[in-house]
Amino acid sequence: MRLPDAILIAGPTASGKSALALTLAQRIGGCVINADAMQVYRDLRIITARPSPAEEAGVPHRLYGHVDAALNYSVGHYLRDASAAIEEAQRLQRVPILVGGTGLYFKALTRGLAAVPPIPDAVRERVREMLATRGPEALHAELGQRDPAAAARLNPRDRMRIARALEVIESTGRSLADWHQEGAAPILDPCRAIKLFLAPQRSTLYARIDARFAQMLAAGALDEVRRLADRGLDPLLPAMKAHGVPWMIRHLRGEMTLAEAATQAKADTRHYAKRQFTWFRHQLSDWPQVAPEAAAEFVLQALAG
Repeated sequence: MRLPDAILIAGPTASGKSALALTLAQRIGGCVINADAMQVYRDLRIITARPSPAEEAGVPHRLYGHVDAALNYSVGHYLRDASAAIEEAQRLQRVPILVGGTGLYFKALTRGLAAVPPIPDAVRERVREMLATRGPEALHAELGQRDPAAAARLNPRDRMRIARALEVIESTGRSLADWHQEGAAPILDPCRAIKLFLAPQRSTLYARIDARFAQMLAAGALDEVRRLADRGLDPLLPAMKAHGVPWMIRHLRGEMTLAEAATQAKADTRHYAKRQFTWFRHQLSDWPQVAPEAAAEFVLQALAG
């Protein structure tokens, strides 16, 4: 069996990625490394469908729940942590199996990342205050004057990306596009890795999304979100925008029923899954799309060949 540098398993939410990674890790002696931007947060085990404690105990798992929700965990942070986890797995002669739905993580791992300097806290706080008081459309208009190319790419209501573009140009005097031309080297050679994108039938996937959210609620997701809300964190932090969290918080505030919040959360998650298909099709078009039921055999054949 030819062991690759890594196995990269991407796919939309609820497509069976974690189960596949666990099966492969047990079969070939692997280490499962998280590549999902929400599963890094320790406050969000249930609502992000992280592997269970029993699953994590069965084979080595890394980068799950290792970040506090109060932190804005960037792609740069992830690359640093993933590089250490990959090196550890290889040192222990285990195959790194990176699994998740965050396309930017996989793109950065295999193609590199723009070396944007850290944003000073004072700049970030000032932009966030402007966003809260003036709204995203006003900031989008300002971005149009200072970085027209970035503004043209962004939806006028895309709060996080507009704020990010303004933070970069405010703190560095250069646009994101300029920084993107000075990327850091990739961590993994995609030609020395097995990579695949799980592609279930849409109707099956959407049914799984709905069923899984109901299971999350039964497992205590509402109490988990209540504990997070009680911390009083900045609503613009990534953890506060995890699928289901904003709607559950609105329910906890008495603004809607639990059934209404669940309906909206399921719809948001289905829309996100659709965007994941589109993103990978355009950004990482060379990744094979594999039906979940055929994925284990796909990887084992690649290992044998």
